[in-house]
Amino acid sequence: MRKPVVIGIAGGTGSGKSTVAKEIYRTFDESCIAVLEQDSYYKDQSNLTFEERIKTNYDHPNAFDNDLLVRHLKQLIGGRSIEKPVYDFSIHNRAKETVTIQSKDIIMLEGILILEEKEVRDLLDIKIYVDTDADIRILRRIVRDIEERGRTLESVINQYLDVVRPMHLQFAEPTKRYADIIFPEGGRNKVAIDIIVAKIQQILNDKIN
Repeated sequence: MRKPVVIGIAGGTGSGKSTVAKEIYRTFDESCIAVLEQDSYYKDQSNLTFEERIKTNYDHPNAFDNDLLVRHLKQLIGGRSIEKPVYDFSIHNRAKETVTIQSKDIIMLEGILILEEKEVRDLLDIKIYVDTDADIRILRRIVRDIEERGRTLESVINQYLDVVRPMHLQFAEPTKRYADIIFPEGGRNKVAIDIIVAKIQQILNDKIN
């Protein structure tokens, strides 16, 4: 089996990372691509009470179980399957169930801080940073958190100002310097996505030859 192409897609909350990942996923046959979300790798918090768990800062690097993520990436790169954790935001903890992910020719990892951790970064063949204006990102986050997570408008705004924005400026924004490619507007940037797809195809072809 040839070594998989590992792609990392980073960017701030609401930047369009997931849209980019979906566009790339749609371009290739699903039998050859596996997708991991950094959000799945928030730390297990079973040792904490619910009251303690709700205080979790999900935008800080310490919130992630990078040891498990690195181990899983290495397993997939080595041709083995993994049991990807499932994170339940309603209980601020991992769910009991997991999702089996098989190793594929293309492994795609997306998340706000995947370029912040060197051990993760070093496993990526292509490093992408999706750069989107802050006003667009906060609007997207408001819609997501209200519709998908049952939050109030006031709570989303307060969290953004108190936690999300300062964490983005301190930890996410500086990781742009590690990216091979920086492009704006996420999934709407069709030219950038076409360039990424062409590069992935080139790497896959090189691995065959």
